Amino acid sequence: MQAAILDWAGTVVDFGSFAPTRIFVEAFAEFGVAISLEEARGPMGMGKWDHIRTLCNQPAVAARFAQRFDRVPSDADVTAIYERFMPLQIAKVAEHSALIPGALEAIAALRAEGLKIGTCSGYPRAVMSKVQALAAAAGYHPDHVVATDEVPRGRPGPAQALANVIALGLDDVAACVKVDDTLPGILEGRRAGMWTVALRCSGNFLGLDWAQYQALPAARLAEERERISALFAPSRPHYLIDTLAELPAVVNAINARLARGECPQAQ
Repeated sequence: MQAAILDWAGTVVDFGSFAPTRIFVEAFAEFGVAISLEEARGPMGMGKWDHIRTLCNQPAVAARFAQRFDRVPSDADVTAIYERFMPLQIAKVAEHSALIPGALEAIAALRAEGLKIGTCSGYPRAVMSKVQALAAAAGYHPDHVVATDEVPRGRPGPAQALANVIALGLDDVAACVKVDDTLPGILEGRRAGMWTVALRCSGNFLGLDWAQYQALPAARLAEERERISALFAPSRPHYLIDTLAELPAVVNAINARLARGECPQAQ
């Protein structure tokens, strides 16, 4: 393996992926339109403008918007919500910026095996710069970072993952693994021709903080793993794990498969 391309919120920082979801709720509320945290989580992984557009396309959300404004939300309305979302996100992202337990240790183990660490996010650069600075202060220094507005099209397209390949000087996408907690992020890796690893418990689909996750009874956790695995199924991840702490073992397994001549595109 040459590199791991890691997502940010719900993967390396912000256990439960709370920073973006709660701000979507607040931004819509400022326009007099109520959305639930569960609704806000639905399109997670997309760039934030596309995320808001997708939310506005949902019939229930569009109906609430129409009740408030007497029209369905246009692209101009989406942009207005996005422009309110951005300063809220920049101001509040630090509230949910802690590194996920076990992440630094896993990344150190990957580096010890010679892997480079690329990253990408649904955050635009204005937010990503703040998240990156907070993570650096906590000891996380990836080799490259690609924000969603630094490519022509974000997730689920492959551009951000492939931008990492170019910047890091890698010579084989099949020697890369993309790790994410969302469907668009796994599709990104698939479309980039990489191995993909979906995170069940640290991210968007479980939607719990670390303490809540730790307190889950074993039977309930097993049920949640099964539910989340089914949610990921359409994106066809090569591996499903709970948190990034399990990634080094997966990389060892992928190395064995590469040695046998297997490639991710054929799996």
